[in-house]
Amino acid sequence: MSGRTIVMTSGKGGVGKTTATANVGTGLALRSNRVVVVDTDIGLRNLDVVMGLENRIVYDLVDVMEERCRIEQALIRDKHAGELYLIAAAQTRDKDCVSAEQLQNLCRRLELDFDYVVIDCPAGIEQGFRNAIAAAREALVVTTPEVSAIRDADRVIGLLHANDVRKARVIINRIKPEMVRQGDMLSSDDVLDMLGIEAVGLVPSDDRVITSTNSGTPVAYDPQSPSGREFVRIAARLDGEHIPMFEPEEERSDSIMDKVRQLMGMNRRASANV
Repeated sequence: MSGRTIVMTSGKGGVGKTTATANVGTGLALRSNRVVVVDTDIGLRNLDVVMGLENRIVYDLVDVMEERCRIEQALIRDKHAGELYLIAAAQTRDKDCVSAEQLQNLCRRLELDFDYVVIDCPAGIEQGFRNAIAAAREALVVTTPEVSAIRDADRVIGLLHANDVRKARVIINRIKPEMVRQGDMLSSDDVLDMLGIEAVGLVPSDDRVITSTNSGTPVAYDPQSPSGREFVRIAARLDGEHIPMFEPEEERSDSIMDKVRQLMGMNRRASANV
C-alpha cells in the first residue's frame, strides 16, 4: 500500500504553516509512521531551521530534480524521531526551476517508501503553490482567526477544489480564548462556518512555540506545551483515530462576524469561481 501525500498550505504567510508542517510530521513519526517532510519553498527555505537540521544539508530538492544526487542522498534524518526525514528546499535557486510534473513524480516515488509525504507549500497562490497542490492527494489549510488570513484561506480552498484536491481540512492556529470571550477574536466556530470545511485541529496560542522554533526542536516533542499536545492529536486524527478537538471556551461575537462578512465581501465559496 502506498503512502499519503498531504500538502500544508495557507495562502497568507505568517500564520504558522511551516511550524505546523514540522509538528504534524513529528507527530506522525512519533506514532511509528515513516514520514518525509518536503520543503518546496525554493529560495526561502525555513523548514530545516524549525527542525534544527540546517547544518546537515548536503543535497536539496533541486539537486534531486536535476539528478545531481539520488533521493536517498537528499534525505536528512531527524535528530529525535527515528523515522522522520527532511528534503530541504534550495536556498539559491529560482522558484520556477521545479515543475509540477517533477514534484508529482517525486512524491509518487516517495510514497513507495514512506507512510506520509508532507509538503510545506510556499505562501501565496503562484506557481510554487500550484506545483505543490498538483503533487498532493490531500490538503491541510493553516489559518489564524484573523480576517486577512481567513479571506486568503477561503481563496486557497476554492483553488484546491478547482484542482481536484477534494480532501481539504483546516488547522486553526493561535487561538486565544480570552480574546474570543472579549469579542476581540473570531471563534473557531465562526472560522469554520465561513470556510465551510472540516477542522482537523484547533491549536491554542502558546509561547512555547517560539522557544521550540528558536531551538530547532518541534513543540510536538514537549508534553507540557498545549499547542504541542494538539499537534500530536492532529497526527492521531490523520492516522484515523477519533480524538476530541481542543475546545477553548468561546462565545460567538456577532459584531465581529458582521464586520468580517463586510470586509470579505463574498460568501464562503465565491472564491472558487475567481
